[in-house]
Amino acid sequence: MSYNNLLTEREGLILKITINRPKQLNALNKETIQELNHALDTANKDQDVGVVIVTGSGEKAFVAGADIKEFADFSINEGTELAAKGQDLLFNFIQNLKKPVIAAINGFALGGGLELTMSCHIRVASTNARMGLPETSLGVIPGYGGTQRLAQLIGKGRAMEMIFTADMVKAERAYEIGLVNHIVSPEELTQKCEEIASKICRNSPMAIASAICSVNAGFVANLDGLKIEIEEFGKCFGTSDFKEGTSAFLEKRKANFN
Repeated sequence: MSYNNLLTEREGLILKITINRPKQLNALNKETIQELNHALDTANKDQDVGVVIVTGSGEKAFVAGADIKEFADFSINEGTELAAKGQDLLFNFIQNLKKPVIAAINGFALGGGLELTMSCHIRVASTNARMGLPETSLGVIPGYGGTQRLAQLIGKGRAMEMIFTADMVKAERAYEIGLVNHIVSPEELTQKCEEIASKICRNSPMAIASAICSVNAGFVANLDGLKIEIEEFGKCFGTSDFKEGTSAFLEKRKANFN
């Protein structure tokens, strides 16, 4: 399927999705969120996709925020619906996807852009990346999970400082505080993400889906993460991947999960 705001490219088991609104610094509008939902849902159901890489077009921005023009005159109810629908369609959706999603942060990741990266399972930033949640400077707060995921990633105190001051952090600082997994030069960004994706694709997709579910459970209120882990661990024993993985180990060969 072709999209108005996305470019998709697949090589082997790796699907690359590029948010393609360079004139708007790839800002997220309603249409782009809908398209991302569709592209990711399609990838989630495709057995030939093992890992998804999400990035932005151009050299300036990953995603420089939400498209403010779309909600500048919203009422309380409209604002509430905007956050709830966005979280459901994209941000929570990515977090709970069965396929790993890697954010290739190639420039500014601000507001909804940083929230998008934090929804992804792994984050790799280029050295020119700048990240922040500037919402309080606009009289609002992050509404796509930013207050929760930032605190989970970097701790409550640092998260509050970033949100209260609306300051941006450079890639080096983002790495120091655990906001991103790796920093590389802009020229190495795609290669680094593909290297990580290739390593993931060598392993069991069924086990990885169970791992995503188990890790996420530890950050959900009223869920017992250890109980979910036990359940997912048990489920693995009934999968073809478990049979292949254990057989390959005993036969001293590489497992073939695809």
